[in-house]
Amino acid sequence: MDTTRMNETAAATDRPPPRDDAHAALAALMADFFAAVSFKPGNRPDYKRIQTLVVPACRFVNASADPPEFVDLAGFIVPRQRSVDALELTAFEEVETSAATHVFANIGQRWSAYTKRGTRHGQDFSASGFVSTQFVLLDGAWLITSMAWDDET
Repeated sequence: MDTTRMNETAAATDRPPPRDDAHAALAALMADFFAAVSFKPGNRPDYKRIQTLVVPACRFVNASADPPEFVDLAGFIVPRQRSVDALELTAFEEVETSAATHVFANIGQRWSAYTKRGTRHGQDFSASGFVSTQFVLLDGAWLITSMAWDDET
C-alpha cells in the first residue's frame, strides 16, 4: 500500500495523516485480544475482555473452515467458552509473530502472522497462519470491527 499517497490524500482533505501512536495503539489492541483468548493449564481465558476490544457488530471469519464460518461476537465466544467449560480445551496460546499496519484517519487495517498452540481433548496441537483485522477509531478509542483468519496447512 502506498502510504505516501495516503498522506497526500489526507493533507488534501484536511484530515490528519497516519500517526505512529495509532500504529502503537493497534499493536496493543491486538496483543490484548491474543492475551484474552490465551490461557495456561489450570487457568481460564478472559473472553469477556474481548467485548471491550470490539464494536458490538464485530464479525469474525474463520476461513480455515470448509466452508468458511462467519459469526458475530457471541458466535465467536460461546463455542470456545463451552469447550473450556467442558474441559475439552485446557490450554491455548496465540501470539502475533509479525504484522503490517496501515492507518488512514479513523480506520486501520493490520495483517498479522500468528502462531497458536494448545491442548484439546488431551492432545497437543499447533498451527500458524494469518489474520486480517480491521479497526475504527470511535470516541477516541480504537476498536476491532472484523477479523478474518486462515491457518496454514
